[in-house]
Amino acid sequence: MRLTMAINNCIFLPLQLPSSLKSKDYIQSSNVVLRNNKQSQKFKFKTISTNSSNIHKATMASLRSSDSKNHFTIGVTPGAHPEHLVVLVNGIIGSAENWRFAAEQFKLKLADTVLIHCSASNSALKTFHGVDVMGHRLAKEVQSVIREIPGVTKISFLAHSLGGLIARYAIGQLYNPPNETNVLENEDNNTSHKEDDDVDGDQQGEYNKPHLKNLPQASTSYGTMAGLEPANFITVATPHLGSRGSRQLPFLLGLAPFEKIAPLVAHWFVGKTGRHLFLTDGDSNHLPLLRRMVTDCDEGKFISALRAFRQRTLYANVLYDYMVGWQTSSIRRASEMPQIKHEPISPNYPHIVRDEELPPCSISLPSTSNMYEGGRCIGRNFNIFEEEMVSGLQQVSWRRVDVSFVGATSRFLAHNTIQVKTSTFHREGADVIYHILDNHF
Repeated sequence: MRLTMAINNCIFLPLQLPSSLKSKDYIQSSNVVLRNNKQSQKFKFKTISTNSSNIHKATMASLRSSDSKNHFTIGVTPGAHPEHLVVLVNGIIGSAENWRFAAEQFKLKLADTVLIHCSASNSALKTFHGVDVMGHRLAKEVQSVIREIPGVTKISFLAHSLGGLIARYAIGQLYNPPNETNVLENEDNNTSHKEDDDVDGDQQGEYNKPHLKNLPQASTSYGTMAGLEPANFITVATPHLGSRGSRQLPFLLGLAPFEKIAPLVAHWFVGKTGRHLFLTDGDSNHLPLLRRMVTDCDEGKFISALRAFRQRTLYANVLYDYMVGWQTSSIRRASEMPQIKHEPISPNYPHIVRDEELPPCSISLPSTSNMYEGGRCIGRNFNIFEEEMVSGLQQVSWRRVDVSFVGATSRFLAHNTIQVKTSTFHREGADVIYHILDNHF
């Protein structure tokens, strides 16, 4: 029996009840909500002694062994009605568990005003399937969560690493223009994911059915997200400009031979995702996906979706992130890179060294691939693509937050420390999570 269980203020988790523990170990003297995908029921139990240690161990074991369709949601007291859904998205080869520390801090600070959903539709090797496929999966997952949680009116995204690109693609699918009904109601809204074998069979044709037509539609001047008011879009160490170029993938050490070879072989190691990150997926009919994602196009209203959020924020590691370079995670041109700082802006956030606002810029981007030699990213074309990606993303305002772990014990793990991927090895990044909470929620 697979259930989603909420006990008092505890964690909503997908549980596969282990045969070694009896059902009574999971029951407390309280209201217990049992939910499956189709319905929710509430029961009242009499007082039964419990073994909290067994509950915790069984829950964690279940989470680790569950498949990637299972998520966990640090939720609310039964009977509470949160209005704000916060979706946390993991990075490459990651899982919902990577956001546990952050999710727990949200719960401690915001109690029952938010519902924290840690996505798991793209975990482990599924993160090799390509940004577009994963973006559609995430959009479908968000759609499902909204459908199951009535009363939610706002939505925010917090994404780590590759998860930021996945979230950017997903919001392009979930976006509703002002005064229009939910885009997910359109049968013909879907494009490339129907043609990709990596998409689950039950997703094809199902994604665009009008599941959300009865949800209340928020009213904002820039549109809504699956009918909800877009609040915050936050990325943490995300390669917004891809991983191609000088020091964009820092573990290559900036060595030209390695940086030239990497785009040619990345797909051997991380599949279709590698082609997207290194912009080698273009052809005579399409620009590379990351280049398309800085415009509104038939595939998704990517820029309009970003613009709809009240606030967009980039957290970037200044040094010691060997997976994502400072330039690509902060959406800067090489000429815009500032002097490295290590002095904190506040004693409350010892690793936050810069916090600045980037106003929007007006630009015009070509929408066809005719000027790019068949859409391929070769030679000088990459410089054109990089400039257009920066210009395209800077059409909307951003808040840039630079992070430095210089002097920290876990500085060489900065890519994971900035997220606090695990409390054991990455706890020094906790102030980044606190900064996110204090400045956005």
